Amino acid sequence: MDNKYHLEVLTPYRKFYDGDVEEIIVTTSAGEVGVQKGHIPMTVALGIGTLKIKNDNEWKEASISNGFMEVKQDNVVILANAAEWPEEIDIKRAEAAKERAEERLRQKKSQKEYLLAKAALRRALVRMTIAKKYKNI
Repeated sequence: MDNKYHLEVLTPYRKFYDGDVEEIIVTTSAGEVGVQKGHIPMTVALGIGTLKIKNDNEWKEASISNGFMEVKQDNVVILANAAEWPEEIDIKRAEAAKERAEERLRQKKSQKEYLLAKAALRRALVRMTIAKKYKNI
C-alpha cells in the first residue's frame, strides 16, 4: 500500500524540496499541523518554525518562515519566504541576527517595529536551534 504523496516547497529563491513523502509536520500561524496522504484539502498560513519531512521512515527537519501551504488529496504545495536545511544555516549569522533583534526590542520603538523585531528574533532562534540540533554544537 502506497502511503506517499507529492510535496513541493518553493521559496522566492529556489525550489527547496520536490519529491514524494510519507508525512510532514509544519509550523502554521495556529500551531503545528501534520499531513499524511488523503488529508482533507485546506489552505493554511505558515508561521516561523520548522518543517519536518518523513520519507522512508526517516525524518528530516528544516527551518521555515512564513508563507502558505495548500493541501490537496495527493499533493501539498508550500510557498515559504524562506526554508533552510540545518547544514545550510550559518550559526554565527543567526546569532548576529538574534542580537540585532534583541537590541531592536530593547529600543521600544513603534508597535510595527516591535512586531518586526519579535519575528526576526523568532526566525533567528529557530535557525539556531535547528542548526545546533543537527550539527552537534
